[in-house]
Amino acid sequence: MPADPTSETAYAKINLALHVRGRRTDGYHDLETLFAFVDAGDTLTAVEAEHFSLTVTGPFAAALAGETDNLVLRAARLMAKYNGITTGLAFTLDKHLPIASGIGGGSADAAAALRLATRIWGPHRVTWRASDFDAELGADVPACGLSRTCFGSGVGDRVVDFAIDGLAGAPVLLVNPQVACPTGPVFRRWDGIDQGPLDPVHWLDARNDLEAPAIALVPVIGDVLNALRQTGARVTRMSGSGATCFALFDYAVGRDRAARQIMADHPEWWTLCGNLR
Repeated sequence: MPADPTSETAYAKINLALHVRGRRTDGYHDLETLFAFVDAGDTLTAVEAEHFSLTVTGPFAAALAGETDNLVLRAARLMAKYNGITTGLAFTLDKHLPIASGIGGGSADAAAALRLATRIWGPHRVTWRASDFDAELGADVPACGLSRTCFGSGVGDRVVDFAIDGLAGAPVLLVNPQVACPTGPVFRRWDGIDQGPLDPVHWLDARNDLEAPAIALVPVIGDVLNALRQTGARVTRMSGSGATCFALFDYAVGRDRAARQIMADHPEWWTLCGNLR
């Protein structure tokens, strides 16, 4: 039980690797990916209320202004529907993760809402678990529900735990050029060539098949990757469909030095220092 039972962290997601295996007839893509999570993200709080409501604060609140179908409310309403609950929750989302950035911000928020609702309503009212229906909210929501290292297949919605020795606690730096990179157009630019399966044991030798199409759509992603590759990081890749990129370091001092340099060189870019969970 967290220290504050009415608060949840919506942990930032990264894709340590992402292999696209083929286009499906329904317009989606079969893929294989290795998810990991940073120990920071958005903060969601909630209290019981007669109806559902959402207040958004934080540095990226303006990006969600006027949104009438936020994933937080969709998630809570879906849980209420499955469990026959007729009351609501009043949510406050402190939004610190950029929008459309490849780090699962909306999906993480939805997963946090499901965890909060489960805890606030209690086991006597919640008999349908979030894992029974969370994929209805989006492909990344099941992984964000776990918020720990896991292997994803299908469209990313079929997840199984996959622990990697020595990964927990690894210093990580996330950088986003503050340019939205919508998922759909990136997938449509994928060249359609299956480059082979993802072996999660050898993820260091894997890749993100969406890097090239994302850079073609948003060229500044290439600048972010080049900047990160000059930091001496152990691994640098784009996460998801972009535009956020990440670098893993052996020591926090290297991560912090890299963050200071990138913030000095590119003050317009968003950065986040953290550790993998």
